Amino acid sequence: MNKKFSIAALLAGSIFGMGSAQATITDLGPAVVGSPLSFGALAAPGPFNDTFTFTLPVNGGSGYSVTNFTLLPGVYNTVLSVLSLISNPDGILFNADDTVLAMSMAPGGASLALVFPASPAGSYYLSVMGIANGTQGGIYNGAISVAVVPEPATYALMLGGLGMIGFVAMRRRRQG
Repeated sequence: MNKKFSIAALLAGSIFGMGSAQATITDLGPAVVGSPLSFGALAAPGPFNDTFTFTLPVNGGSGYSVTNFTLLPGVYNTVLSVLSLISNPDGILFNADDTVLAMSMAPGGASLALVFPASPAGSYYLSVMGIANGTQGGIYNGAISVAVVPEPATYALMLGGLGMIGFVAMRRRRQG
């Protein structure tokens, strides 16, 4: 079993104690460069651990955020504890190939965020854990944003072009 995944499972167990936690799984579909993918949930009172599955495009650097949405203070409130980005190569949730790539923890937090560099295209999921402590539960919302990260060959081509421009400028200066 993956050590990182074991740590996340241990953390989840320690946060929620021996009681049962609500858990939902939501498929968000593919993340698209330049178009944020939104997600959120209405949680009943008590602990929750929600999972949001999605796919990333090639060379996509990605950012993730989740925030408590206070509709009516005291009636709906969410205390966010852990936001985890997990790689899921085979598309089957919660098995031995799942790897925790990044984690943000803020026990008692109102918001959490992660930024992850370019990663291979494929299946991923976010795990959002916390406690809905409003009288009617809690509401939270979040977003996944993806930006293109240029490949090394793109940088090499750009440097080559700048070198050519410099060479031409230097040659003109010598001739003139």
